[in-house]
Amino acid sequence: IFGRIAANHALSDLHAMGAQPHSALAIATIPPGLDEKTGELLFQLMSGALQTLRESGCVLVGGHTAEGQELGLGFAVNGFADETLASLTRKSGLRTGEVLILTKPIGVGTLLVAREALAASGRDIEAALACMMQSNLAAAQCLRRFGARACTDVTGFGLAGHLLEMVRASGLEASIWLDSVPVLSGSIDCLQAGWRSSLHDGNSRVRAAITTADSAEADPRFALLFDPQTSGGLVAGVAAEAAQDCLVALREAGYRSAAVIGEVRAAGSDAALTPLRVEPRQR
Repeated sequence: IFGRIAANHALSDLHAMGAQPHSALAIATIPPGLDEKTGELLFQLMSGALQTLRESGCVLVGGHTAEGQELGLGFAVNGFADETLASLTRKSGLRTGEVLILTKPIGVGTLLVAREALAASGRDIEAALACMMQSNLAAAQCLRRFGARACTDVTGFGLAGHLLEMVRASGLEASIWLDSVPVLSGSIDCLQAGWRSSLHDGNSRVRAAITTADSAEADPRFALLFDPQTSGGLVAGVAAEAAQDCLVALREAGYRSAAVIGEVRAAGSDAALTPLRVEPRQR
């Protein structure tokens, strides 16, 4: 499971851009112990990772292992794109009038922290693991089929941080509708109980670039916008008239929580400082 999630997390950058995965290099850190035990651990890690890499058409070509106190696994992945690069979906391609589609629920960070303290439901953790093991490949293909030109994966910076990257790169503004943002079961309870990832406070610094409507910050989902995700979903801009058909296709492809979570607008006078607005619900 660890290996599958790590490989999915690394491949998501290629999927988000529309590149075809080609090859990967691994870096694995294994806690010291008996050779038999450490060898079995490495075998399990790489078995899961190879399964995910192969499903994306990616070949593991090498890497490095080291001893360390904490288990770790990461990949540097390479991919191919059209020679003109015209087929790539970038952070900078949002268009005025588009809606924002998120393909997976958020809340992974707080659930994993709560799990370490045995404070999360086993059922909620199983659901989070299943979400992290789901590849973004089919979602990315679906989004491009419905005209998406801007897309990114939601990972360590949280949903708010990654959306800010997109609107700033596109020179536009966007709104997030909190009541439309899908969240993992148990994540709100864990966050309200104080279980926060070590990255959460750093991610919250982008609060200065966000305008909030009345009562938005009182919504329990607001703090989840800064929750870091491991192997999170994709967020992309899609024309409003194509959004419902795109959602149907995403759900048929297995992304049952996919939802329209906001809209893109032309930049106003304050766009340079606060390009993102958070509202409790769609107006």
